[in-house]
Amino acid sequence: MPTQFRPRQAIYTAQALRAGEQACLQQLGISGYQLMCRAGEILHAELIQRWPEGRVNIVCGRGNNGGDAYVVARLLLAEGRTIQVYQWQSERELAGEAAQAQQDFIDAGGTIQPLNDEKLADCDLIVDGLLGNGFSGEPNDELVSLIRAINQFPAPVLAIDLPSGLEPDTGCAPAGAVVADVTVTLVAYKLGCLTGQARLYVGELVLADLGIGECLSKHAEMLAQRHTAEQVGDYLRPRSAIAHKGQHGRLTVIGGDLGMPGSVKLAAEAALRAGTGLVTVVSQPQHQATIVQNRPELMFCRCELVDMEVYSRLGWANVLLLGPGLGQHEWGYNLFKACLLSEKSMVLDADGLNFLAIEPSKSDHWILTPHPGEAARLLNTSVAQVEQDRTAAVQALQHKYGGVVLLKGPGTLIYDGQRLALCDVGNPGLAVAGSGDLLAGIISAMWAQGLEAFEAAVVATLIHGGAADRAATEGQRGMLPSDLLPYVRIMANP
Repeated sequence: MPTQFRPRQAIYTAQALRAGEQACLQQLGISGYQLMCRAGEILHAELIQRWPEGRVNIVCGRGNNGGDAYVVARLLLAEGRTIQVYQWQSERELAGEAAQAQQDFIDAGGTIQPLNDEKLADCDLIVDGLLGNGFSGEPNDELVSLIRAINQFPAPVLAIDLPSGLEPDTGCAPAGAVVADVTVTLVAYKLGCLTGQARLYVGELVLADLGIGECLSKHAEMLAQRHTAEQVGDYLRPRSAIAHKGQHGRLTVIGGDLGMPGSVKLAAEAALRAGTGLVTVVSQPQHQATIVQNRPELMFCRCELVDMEVYSRLGWANVLLLGPGLGQHEWGYNLFKACLLSEKSMVLDADGLNFLAIEPSKSDHWILTPHPGEAARLLNTSVAQVEQDRTAAVQALQHKYGGVVLLKGPGTLIYDGQRLALCDVGNPGLAVAGSGDLLAGIISAMWAQGLEAFEAAVVATLIHGGAADRAATEGQRGMLPSDLLPYVRIMANP
């Protein structure tokens, strides 16, 4: 089933969003100020629903974010709320729609204070309208000081569009950003609110498309599409009443050098729970009892050397999973070479990626699943460089190695050379050994069952992250990958 386009889940670059917004205004026959007022009304409604009482400090920047904030201020003033409005660089006049919004606030009886880090009044809520979609790079010392002052306040924060200091296209905050409790992002999703450091700053994310989301999809080139756990059902349908195991894939999982049987067992069991018809594990002979114990559905191939039996297990499968617990010694290297020679569809994970970094090659028939450290090795760069622009990193990986690349981390990115997906699932409970093995097993399962590679990676990430979010209701700390297995089965049956 082809990936479905959902306009409300589209993600655009800041530049594409600005150009597309102008095209929509022209097509729909509305002014920029009318759209600003619409944004302010939605922000105001969100504010009073969550914080119906209390004093509000409103921090205004010099761009349209500040204009949106002035509309909110005018509406709060009209209903008698106690507000204090602060303008950054108040000695300079605003321009365009922001100037009009400011003047309308003044005409309604509003007053404005200059903004500095020593003069914020006590309040029950802060509205952050300082920096918006036009921000990039690193804020100057004055802005850093203001952001720090906002964060030191005990009051909750409602951020307009995105927290000030957070880059809209990367999710980086080079000098820190406002820590918001709620962010109302306007018109469309920004990648910077969904990946990188976003989860440190964004809080609860609410989309307000201002009624132009459908129009925008016709005028702006989409960068990526956001996917959530609720979309698993777009790809998976109930099985045929006359289905048999041979129709649901044959998977061979290769790995588990001496002392590391758990990784391949986790991956193989995840593949079974995600619906694979037949799963074989190729591993060290000493691990046979450990791997098949309590999971008799798994088949096992004893591998001390890469012999004809191993090659037959590779040839038998329609998908290979190479890497969990593979190790970086001769045993693992020989299996790596054998899998490459097989030219089978293959998910390459963990130490399989480390071998690939040493001996780079390119294929259209694999899915690579690096975390940022592995991605840095594959690109011969630093983890900091990878995290500085995760989109550029996943695109560079795909260009160099081909196939489908899944870059793990908060806001997992998946790229196949044309399509970019962001999976908005998962939580810090996944930060434990074995989580990646589980994900690799689910990806392999989806691919073995007939989804094409890109969709297999997307659906598996949603199942994995959705299972983690369900398991986390009992606590993130101490959550184990094996705790997710019952939820994997539930998620795989939407």
